[in-house]
Amino acid sequence: MIVPLTAFLTLTAGYTNAFHASSISRRFGPLITHRQIEPNAFLIPFSRLQSTSTDAEEDKAATDVAPSKKNAPTHDVRNADVGDMDPEELKIQQNFMEHQQNAPKLGWPVDVRTLVQYNHGFAVMSTNSKSNPGFPGGSVVGFAPDDEGRPLFVFSGMSTHTQDILKDPRCSVTIASKEFKGAADGRVNLMGECKKLPRDEIEAAKATYLKKHPGAFWVNFGDFNWFRMEIQDIRFVGGFARAGSITPEEYINAKPDPISEFGAAIANHMNEDHQSATIAMISHYIPGMDVTEAIITSVDALGMYIKVTRTPRASDQPQQFKLRLPFPSPAADRKDVKTLIVQMTQEAAAGASSDSE
Repeated sequence: MIVPLTAFLTLTAGYTNAFHASSISRRFGPLITHRQIEPNAFLIPFSRLQSTSTDAEEDKAATDVAPSKKNAPTHDVRNADVGDMDPEELKIQQNFMEHQQNAPKLGWPVDVRTLVQYNHGFAVMSTNSKSNPGFPGGSVVGFAPDDEGRPLFVFSGMSTHTQDILKDPRCSVTIASKEFKGAADGRVNLMGECKKLPRDEIEAAKATYLKKHPGAFWVNFGDFNWFRMEIQDIRFVGGFARAGSITPEEYINAKPDPISEFGAAIANHMNEDHQSATIAMISHYIPGMDVTEAIITSVDALGMYIKVTRTPRASDQPQQFKLRLPFPSPAADRKDVKTLIVQMTQEAAAGASSDSE
């Protein structure tokens, strides 16, 4: 059985194998220490890309596993309609997989802290409903993370979610990345207990909240109450096949990636004025990955995530997926990012010129 690029991307885009993490960490330092959660639940072993076993043989193999593993959640792509794959296309896919698995990425704790820190300041809060016992309540709420990444809230005493957490402080907050547009984009679910802030902490919380929501005039209303979530569990989905959890301690000890704070502005500039350069960089650094569209969705200290459109060889059906394009070295500030992108653009142009000679 041969797995097509569509199925492979669904399982591996943006994912780093554990055995690559140590070598990447040695090269790029603690920024990208990567904690992988149950990797076998998400990745296809490389050998399966070239497997010739039939569905019946694989079904039999699946029944031979230990009972405790038999019902474990996994992605099943065995029924994908793959047909006969062009040998060149297969080679391109294999090279792409290797590139993506080795591409340096921020570690999960940094990813999560970064997403929460630079989110637009709104999330979905789920509570245990006071008025409808046994049912979950849901509200879109404003929040601001404190220095440890714990969400701060200021709620009207009349709001249903306020009444819910006063009775039962257990709740969760689902936060999507600022650029969120679909399942390929990141989101975080924080679970914990939301409790009223001590009076002597309110002024500091108010200052933090107003930095995120400068127009929040209601913070001074007498019937509004201040709350903070004490985080007990964290679930993270970074896109297709990149999901798991980190501990509250890992989350608190991580620092948001500084480049991501202004990464969206860089991405917008590249997308509006230099998309052809992005396409050229992809073609140069990921051989065979010739795309017709390349939209940078995020920029961090170690590289870029890019949503691309590509039509596989011997096919007339375009595919859209995300890929990781790392920088040659980590960026420390905006100037570094510009320098690295210019360097990559020049190297791509030189490579294209050499190929045409």
